Amino acid sequence: MAGNSQRRGATRRAGSKKGATVGTGGHGRKALEGKGPTPKAEERSYHKAYKAKQRAEKEAAKAPAPRGKAAPRHRTSGSDELAIGRNSVLEALRMRIPATALFVFNRIDADDRVTEIVSLAVEQGIEVREVPKSVLDTLAGGSPHQGVALEVPPYVYADPRDLLEAPSPVRIMVLDHIQDPRNLGAILRSAGAFGASGVVIPERRAAGVTVAAWKVSAGAAARVPVARATNIARTLEDYKKAGVFAIGLDAGGEVDLHQSNLLDGPLAIVIGSEGEGLSRLVSETCDQIVSIPITATTESLNASVAASIALYEASRHVS
Repeated sequence: MAGNSQRRGATRRAGSKKGATVGTGGHGRKALEGKGPTPKAEERSYHKAYKAKQRAEKEAAKAPAPRGKAAPRHRTSGSDELAIGRNSVLEALRMRIPATALFVFNRIDADDRVTEIVSLAVEQGIEVREVPKSVLDTLAGGSPHQGVALEVPPYVYADPRDLLEAPSPVRIMVLDHIQDPRNLGAILRSAGAFGASGVVIPERRAAGVTVAAWKVSAGAAARVPVARATNIARTLEDYKKAGVFAIGLDAGGEVDLHQSNLLDGPLAIVIGSEGEGLSRLVSETCDQIVSIPITATTESLNASVAASIALYEASRHVS
């Protein structure tokens, strides 16, 4: 009997143990749940991609603020400019455009252009910074930079009244919302070639003295003062009160530019925008609207070409 009792107890104990392992009452359910998608490599603190991202962010934080994408290409604000790409940077340095810093990819494959870029920057006393690609990407705002970027300080504009104090004869170019900085640069080059007193541009909706204008001006931007005016028509009124004769160039002008009596004495030559020409108010403010004779097969002249012709004619009638 005792043996049977022992066997029954063993059976009960075995059954009891088996009953404890069949179900857990839901206590192990959380262990069976998924943990979500695997984090990206750059989000895992132990991964090398995470550490590389942290280093890049620290380098970017040390660098100058990136150029705002919302700013127009023809901006005339006080923000710095960037020349990017090997050809553009090399041309800017060859023209000795004032610059504050040269950024070079720290693992760049140097060719003849890169060697000359760094050499010219050192020669001109420009700070050379070796930076990772992520910093250049940020500075360039997504544009191809080829491993180099040149930072140019904002241009210092004159006051329109300052141009009246230039040595005689006073010859002022007034640009009525020229949009293309290359046209501005070409006009500056002509202004330097024909002895103009300076150039006036509007504060808004017009090309400013940027890297592109500097390059096209072939160095004239360093010699010819550029003034910014809040209102072009009002500036012309001030010039007229000071004894300056204002002529506006327009294909529909009734008077020929070559009439010598128009070009004697202090003169302001007004050039309209590339697409619309002279605005109505500016046109009405001018003392005379004149045209440049051209053949019937040519519809119109480029703004910078018209400015060059007018400056040349004015230089021939210096009293």
